[in-house]
Amino acid sequence: MTASHHSVLEMVLASVRLAFAFVLVGSSLHAQQSGTAAPAAPTLPKLQTSIVVLGTPEPVAADASARATVTLDMQEQPLAFQDVEDYLRTDASVDIEQRGGAGTQADISLRGTSFEQTLVLLNGLRINDVETSHFNLDVPIPLEALGSASVLHGAGSTLYGSDAIGGVVDFVTVRPAASSLKVRAGGGSFGGNEQGFVASYAGSKLSEVLAGAREHSDGFIADRDYLTESASSETRVTTALGETDVLLAGSSRPFGADQFYGPYNSFEWTKGWLAALSQGLGRKMSVAVAYRRHSDIFVLFRDRPAVYKNQHIDENWEGALRRQDALGKYATVYAGLEADTDQIQSNNLGHHGRNRGAGYVDVELRAPGKGTASLGAREEIFSGGRAVFSPQAAGSWWPHDAVKVRGSVGYGFRLPTYTDLYYTDPTHIADSGLKPESAWNFEGGLDWYPGGKAAVALTVFHSRQKDAIDYVRASSSAPFQASNLTGLHFAGVESSVTWRPSSRQSVQVGWTLLFGAQDALHGLQSDYVSNYPTNNASVAFAQTLTHGVTARSRLGVTQRFGKDPYAVWDVAVTRDSGWLRPYFRLANASDTQYQEINNVPMPGRSVTGGIEFVLKRRTH
Repeated sequence: MTASHHSVLEMVLASVRLAFAFVLVGSSLHAQQSGTAAPAAPTLPKLQTSIVVLGTPEPVAADASARATVTLDMQEQPLAFQDVEDYLRTDASVDIEQRGGAGTQADISLRGTSFEQTLVLLNGLRINDVETSHFNLDVPIPLEALGSASVLHGAGSTLYGSDAIGGVVDFVTVRPAASSLKVRAGGGSFGGNEQGFVASYAGSKLSEVLAGAREHSDGFIADRDYLTESASSETRVTTALGETDVLLAGSSRPFGADQFYGPYNSFEWTKGWLAALSQGLGRKMSVAVAYRRHSDIFVLFRDRPAVYKNQHIDENWEGALRRQDALGKYATVYAGLEADTDQIQSNNLGHHGRNRGAGYVDVELRAPGKGTASLGAREEIFSGGRAVFSPQAAGSWWPHDAVKVRGSVGYGFRLPTYTDLYYTDPTHIADSGLKPESAWNFEGGLDWYPGGKAAVALTVFHSRQKDAIDYVRASSSAPFQASNLTGLHFAGVESSVTWRPSSRQSVQVGWTLLFGAQDALHGLQSDYVSNYPTNNASVAFAQTLTHGVTARSRLGVTQRFGKDPYAVWDVAVTRDSGWLRPYFRLANASDTQYQEINNVPMPGRSVTGGIEFVLKRRTH
C-alpha cells in the first residue's frame, strides 16, 4: 500500500472516529440533562413486513408479490441519507446518473433502459416531466415528508401507463403516527449547509404534515453551486365517505451546470408546483385529481446569459377513478379509468399540448400459502386517435414454506417528450415524427426466506424494445439526431440478499448483471442508450449501538459499458432516538474520481454533520 493510500485510509478512519465521538457526546448530554438513562436503541424492521404498492393494484406484503419489487423505508435512519437518490442507490437494479448535488439533474433508469423509460409516481400519481425526463426526480416533497419508495423492476404500463418500460418508482408520503416537531440543521464540505423541519399532528380523524427543507453548496468546482428548497403540506381527514387527502408542494432548484450539456459554464433554474386531491368513496372506490406545473430556465453561458437562453413552462392535469370488487374468497377484480392532459410553452420548443385517456382491468387470484395469479390489460387512447394496448400476466407458486417461484410477462410503452420532438440546438436535432417506443418484458425469479432472518432473491429477465428513442450521430463532429432504433434489447440477472442476524443488525447485498444489444446502433455514436451499467453492485451494513446510535456503511461498485469500474463508499453515524439527534455523513470516503454521465465529474470526498431536535407529544 502506498503512502497516499495510507493517508487516505487514516483520514477516513479518523473521520469515522470523530463521528462516533460527536454522536455519543450528544447522546450522553441528553442522558445527563434528562437525569434518566438513554432510551433503548431502536430496532430495525423485521423481514417480510414491508409493503409494496407496485405490480399489483393494492398493497401486499413483499413476500406475496409475483413481481420483482423493492421497498425502501425512508423513515429508517433518515439522517443517514441526504437525498432520495441515496436511498435509490441501495437497489442494484437502479442506475442513478447524476450531474449535480441535492437532487439537481439526477437521471434514473432500471435494468439498462434509458432515463426516459422509468415512470416516477408520488402517492400513485404521475410526476414525470413532459418537457424532458431529466427532471423526473424533481420531487417537490422534502425528504422529511416521504415515508417510503417502492420500486417495480420491469414493464408496468398495464397499471401505470406511459413511461413504464424499465420500471416504476412510487414515492409515498409519510403518515404520522404521533404529533411531533423535528428541526434539523447542518453543514459541511464545499461551503455546504442544510436545514429542514417537519411538524406533524396525528388525531383520530385528522392528521397534518407540514415540512420544509433547504440545501446549499458553493460547489466542489466552479459553476457547480446549487440551492435546493422545497416545502409541502398534507392534510388527511376521515369522514363517513372515506379518507380525504390534500397535498400541496413546491420546490426551487437554481444550480450551476458546468459541462452538463457540453463545454460551457451554463446555469439552470427549475421550479415545481404540485396540488393533489385523493378521496375515498366507500370501501370499493376512490378518486384522485392532480395538477403539476414545472418551469425551466437555461442559459448556455452563465456570465453572458443573453447569448443563448431557453425558458420552458409545462403543465399537467390528471385524474383517476379506481374500483375493486371481490369475486368469492380468493379473487378480486380491479378496474380504473384515467385521463391526462399536458401542454408546454417554450421559446425554443414552441407551444404544444396533447390529451390521453385510459381504462384498465386486472384480475388477482390469491391462495394463501400456495401462490398467486394475475391477468390484466390496459387500453390507452391519445390525441389523434392512436391507441396502445398493454397486457400483463404474472404468477407465483410456493413449492416450499420458504421458497417462492415467480414469473411475469408484460408490455410497456412511452410517448416522446417535447424535447425529443421539438428541441433543436447546434448539437442536437429533434424529430417531430418520432414514434412511441415500447418493449416486452419477460422475467422469472426465485425468492428464498430461510429462517425468517434472511431473504434471497434471484431474477432473470429479458427486455425486447421496439422504436427505442435515442440521439445518435455518425461522428463526433456531427450533431446528435433524435431517432427510433430497431433491434435494441437487454438481458440480465439481478440478485439480492438481505440478512438481519439480530434486531439491531442489517446486511444488504445486491448485484445486477446486464447484457445489451449494441448492434441496434449500427455503428453510430449514442448519447444515452450505451451508458448503461454492465455491472452494478451494492453492499450496505447497518448496526444499532448504544444510546440509539446507528452506524451505516454502503459500498457501491459500477461498471458502465466500455468503461472501467469505479467504487464509491459512503459512511454515516446517526442517533435515531431521543430529543437530541446528532448526525455525521462521509460521502465518497475513498475520494473516487468518477463520472456517471460522460464529461460531468462528480464530487470527491465530502463531510456533513449536524443536529436534529425532536419534540413529541406523549401518547397514552
